[in-house]
Amino acid sequence: MKIMLADDEESIRVVVEYIVTEDGYDFCYAADGAEALVVFEAENPDLVILDVMMPKLNGFDVCTQLRKKGSNVPIIILSAKGDIVDKSVGFKAGADDYLVKPFSSLELSLRIEALLRRRDHQAGETEERESIKLGDLEIFFKRYEARLKGKRVELTPKEFKILAYMASHPGKVYTRKQLLTYVWGEDYVGELTGIAVFICKIREKIEEDPAKPKYLQTVWGVGYKFGEKE
Repeated sequence: MKIMLADDEESIRVVVEYIVTEDGYDFCYAADGAEALVVFEAENPDLVILDVMMPKLNGFDVCTQLRKKGSNVPIIILSAKGDIVDKSVGFKAGADDYLVKPFSSLELSLRIEALLRRRDHQAGETEERESIKLGDLEIFFKRYEARLKGKRVELTPKEFKILAYMASHPGKVYTRKQLLTYVWGEDYVGELTGIAVFICKIREKIEEDPAKPKYLQTVWGVGYKFGEKE
């Protein structure tokens, strides 16, 4: 597996390279945000670590661009700031985790391991099937793609992640906490009500009548479920 770091500080590069190579990972590096996008395409890393303050493009912008391109690679944001506003920006940009400088070698190592383990677990949940179809909606798990009446549905990476997670077990009820933990991880600091916003956005894109959903159904007082197969 390969870990990519984007950071303009040489001292951080030395530390992170030592940590990840000691853990048995390959390592690649970019010194600014623009270079990060180039290196990412060339190296195809399994996990990305982005510093916030970088020349040309900051870490939030790089994260946003990677997600817009459809990448679901785990992303850790590095920042000297630990306030809730800064963390909120990072998570909204599509980051999976947030680490405040200075950090311990063990903490970074554990966070990398946890994100890669979660990614492998999520992939294993759907690897036995290529797709699932309910009515006019078809979800292709490995292609990260959803189609409604044969036409591609433009979903953000997190919207697809939620939809695919629920669709992998039709009829199973997921609480808002379960969905938030699956998408953002145990360290998510936002409100539970935030998941309702994502559910509404997905419904607007896939439901004929979002007020009477066929696919993403509400189970009042509990959470949500993906409709049973016809």
